[in-house]
Amino acid sequence: MMPHFDALPQLFEYRLGMALKMEQDSMNMLQMLGGAAQATEARSFFAQHYDETRVQFANLERVFELLGFEREAHPSPATEALLRDGMEMLARTDRALLDEVLLTSALSVEHYEISVYEGLLIAAQAIGADEASPLLEQNLEQERRASESLAAAARAVAARVPGRRA
Repeated sequence: MMPHFDALPQLFEYRLGMALKMEQDSMNMLQMLGGAAQATEARSFFAQHYDETRVQFANLERVFELLGFEREAHPSPATEALLRDGMEMLARTDRALLDEVLLTSALSVEHYEISVYEGLLIAAQAIGADEASPLLEQNLEQERRASESLAAAARAVAARVPGRRA
């Protein structure tokens, strides 16, 4: 059963735990995607972002520590749904389109992660958790850069897929 929140600090702490699980899920996904990718751009992106995600995870652990919160990961239903959606698309897609599906599915996850960090920053500032803001901001900026890199890689791959309209 989901807990009931009646104060912003409680909600912030729970969402921080959801972000922790989100980044754990992302590391697992990035390893899987990197192993499945065919294009150099895709493999390179997934390897690089895996390293960044490890840093993001460590930043979240540090936020828990700085704020005196017990480090507890909470389910991230949205991330899990995005991953399921990507897996379903992979199962329905010809191998020639594999990298396009991998990259655009990962792009959906990046956009969600950007919104999570924006929300965490808003809450951190509202509750006066100033020591958490730089770490959350660092994660947000990494996610934004990853989104831009991922979109560029997806465009490059999509330009080479069969069946383009003339």
